[in-house]
Amino acid sequence: MDFHPDEVRAAYEHFVAVGDSGDWNAWADLHTIDGVWVEHHLGTFRGREEIRKAIVDVMAQAPSSMEFPVEWVVINGNRVVYYPWQVLPHPTGGEPFKFSCITILEYAGDGQFSYQEDVYNPKEGEQVFGAWIAAGGTLPGMS
Repeated sequence: MDFHPDEVRAAYEHFVAVGDSGDWNAWADLHTIDGVWVEHHLGTFRGREEIRKAIVDVMAQAPSSMEFPVEWVVINGNRVVYYPWQVLPHPTGGEPFKFSCITILEYAGDGQFSYQEDVYNPKEGEQVFGAWIAAGGTLPGMS
């Protein structure tokens, strides 16, 4: 079933806003009960509750100051592809640390997505986090 473009765009914009809020339980609720999240570094998660556990666990290790500004988005039918940067504000006010990501979503109606795939370079992510920590950034649980 194809959904109206306005519905798909509104669901995508809500998805991004919830992610920006850092409420990862609410973010998981935007996936269908049988949704699939392909995260190339961490694995494939099947079902909303498996997605919830994975995102809550992963983001508990990330700094709450992390941001995900979207550079561009393309919506074609029920498919959404967007380019959110993974941004760590500089601990002392300099240039932020960031790496790129491409996210693919498949809209399933009722404000929910049945498929998500995040494509990025894990080595680049590790390098960016390492440089951010070297500049004074701290992760939850670090002393």
